[in-house]
Amino acid sequence: MADDTRSGGPLLSARDRTLDTLRRAVITLELKPGAPLSENELAAELAVSRTPVRESLILLREEGLVEVYPQVGSFVSLVDPERVAQAQFIREAVECTSLAQARPPFSPEHIADLRSNLQTQLDAEAAGDHDRFFELDEEFHRALLALAGHESAWGTVNAAKAHLDRARRLSLIDTRPMGVLAEQHTQVVDAIEAGDLDDAVRALRSHLRAVFEDVERIRAVSPEYFSDGRPRRPVRRSVSSLR
Repeated sequence: MADDTRSGGPLLSARDRTLDTLRRAVITLELKPGAPLSENELAAELAVSRTPVRESLILLREEGLVEVYPQVGSFVSLVDPERVAQAQFIREAVECTSLAQARPPFSPEHIADLRSNLQTQLDAEAAGDHDRFFELDEEFHRALLALAGHESAWGTVNAAKAHLDRARRLSLIDTRPMGVLAEQHTQVVDAIEAGDLDDAVRALRSHLRAVFEDVERIRAVSPEYFSDGRPRRPVRRSVSSLR
């Protein structure tokens, strides 16, 4: 990675920028599960050559977010319930263990920050802003790790949960109202503020496991977004755009 001497910060390579953009588009469902991808069209839209697009798709394939079929093309992978379960296991293990190891009493500033985040979640719900709510949800869970001095573990959690995040995004849109998630977060904070970490961990574990119910509900409505574990050979139709 080169240094950007003009700003004093890192200058991302074309490949890194392209990878970040495409990965985010897949996780946020801008590029939906099963969507066909064109190197030429993506390169044109992102104003880069085909090389960084090709390299990015290879890396996304290694992550399980893109599938390549010879003589057919590249596609956004379907959501794999098994990968969702693996990611949820990692997340639950890290977050619940971290919270269980926290040591009350907690500073008023920590509690105030959590309460402020909760209020902003409700504001996002009132505005119907799913993207903002998702960002606040991420900030909330990262703050819970920081509460116990384990914020650095967020990188491990984040790296493991790309497939889980797609399921969470689908649940926000189709199955679980934002207000329900905000209430679950509030139960965790209420228990933390009361110094009852056992109750806080129980509430957090129940909240994290709710994604399994959401996946089943979404699969019943939109089975085309999910892998059923069987080999598939998609038919290439229209190519998805980032715009």
